[in-house]
Amino acid sequence: MLLRGGEVHSPADPFATAMVVEGDRVAWVGSEGAADSFADGVDETVRLDGALVTPAFTDAHVHTTATGLSLTGLDLAAATGPADALARVRAHAAAHPDHRVLLGTGWDTTGWSERRHPTRAELDAATGHRPLYLSRVDVHSALVTTALLDLVPGVTGLAGYAPDAPLTAAAHHAVRSAAHDSLSPRQRAEAQRTALRHAASVGIGSVHECAGPEISGEDDLADLLRLAAEEPLPRVTGYWAEVVTSAKDAARVRELGAVGAAGDLFADGSFGSHTAHLREPYADSPHTGSSFLDADAVAAHVATCTEAGLQAGFHAIGDAALDAVTGGVRAAAERVGLARVRAARHRVEHAELLDARNVEAFAQLALTASVQPGFDAAWGGDDGMYAERLGRDRARALNPYAALLRAGVPLALGSDSPVTPLGPWAAVRAAAFHRTPAHRVSARAAFTAHTRGGWRAIGRDDAGVLVPGAPADYAVWRTGELVVQAPDSTVANWSTDPRSGTPGLPDLTPGGQLPVCLRTVVAGRTVHGRPIE
Repeated sequence: MLLRGGEVHSPADPFATAMVVEGDRVAWVGSEGAADSFADGVDETVRLDGALVTPAFTDAHVHTTATGLSLTGLDLAAATGPADALARVRAHAAAHPDHRVLLGTGWDTTGWSERRHPTRAELDAATGHRPLYLSRVDVHSALVTTALLDLVPGVTGLAGYAPDAPLTAAAHHAVRSAAHDSLSPRQRAEAQRTALRHAASVGIGSVHECAGPEISGEDDLADLLRLAAEEPLPRVTGYWAEVVTSAKDAARVRELGAVGAAGDLFADGSFGSHTAHLREPYADSPHTGSSFLDADAVAAHVATCTEAGLQAGFHAIGDAALDAVTGGVRAAAERVGLARVRAARHRVEHAELLDARNVEAFAQLALTASVQPGFDAAWGGDDGMYAERLGRDRARALNPYAALLRAGVPLALGSDSPVTPLGPWAAVRAAAFHRTPAHRVSARAAFTAHTRGGWRAIGRDDAGVLVPGAPADYAVWRTGELVVQAPDSTVANWSTDPRSGTPGLPDLTPGGQLPVCLRTVVAGRTVHGRPIE
């Protein structure tokens, strides 16, 4: 296939307008004049009419089934308060009389004028006393009905249970498992297919599924990997979040089809649910959150994974949790060797409240920071949820992307969907126009972290870029003028000079229209397409 007459984003030729794909690989990238020599020998020619071709994006942190359910079911992200939320619950329950358990997500009281969540009694009445699981936007706590509690024996004795407050910790994990176990295979497959098709429609060619026993279950992961392999959909790389303490445990992770014992292996929780683990108490609550793994447990997991040739990783958000993770990985390196730990490319999800010491540790230990710029866009700023939970000074320290890149820490960008929506250009914009100017990075750096960075995070250095020999995973976009964009003088801007030959990207200035995906191709196979016009 010859694509010509557009703009091809490639380091092989910063002024390329054409590309040849042969099978599942990029065969050539170059100029319009040189494309004439291929025209008679290809099976198909695609006229781009000025469209932009880029590598397909990789979303490095996704919960696929939950994303599909939020796209097709009860999503309370737009709810304006408890009364509105209850009305939406009532309508959803009436529309789905056949669902054993009602599922919903997305509520967030920090944006409501009446700063309270619906009570359990109100939810019981709104559902007609049916089982309901309603996760908070960060998916680290949930509101449930009495009927769902009745399906989980012993839940009232678990950590994180409260009589009429959102459930957290073990109690939350127990009710979530009961709720997701209610899905039929057909419901699960449809949710997964919906999520992956939506990902393809926004230019995502690959997702990292963060599964685990406290998240979605073995059948869910197995079904998802099978679906992605059998149908024209984005690639799925699976992670399984379970502690590994033996070679047998590592072998089991591989048997599940996962590439690592990583992803949402919780060292702590989230800021929104007051469960991220902090060194100092929350600004709006007199405690320091929840710790689920200490440095010794981290060290044992990382050492065992490293010796087994398996990628390890953790969910860590608060500064105390990141202390435990970096301290544990450092201890593992002392045990099995720093070079082996670095070569394994272990990763940390979210990595939000980092100080200079932890940034240095990430660089020394070659830890990949799998981060979500949409978090800052949603909750950052001096008046956002982060400032409410932590106070303005600590909130301003969150998500220091520029410091990570300056230290040489590899970044992989994602959404944690359904926590924030699938939308890679929005994520690139959020990183480039971070609410804290000191943490901003160039659009080019953010774009690279959202394309090539996701591949590097799974040990692949040959993908996520359009050069001869690379996998033919690409997206075609309708967009405006291309620019080399550095948001302000705090961002290194040497490459903004056109003479540098740096490939341009769409103008991502906030308020402007984001690029529209016309086609997404994975391994040479179209997984999303519309007319290029």
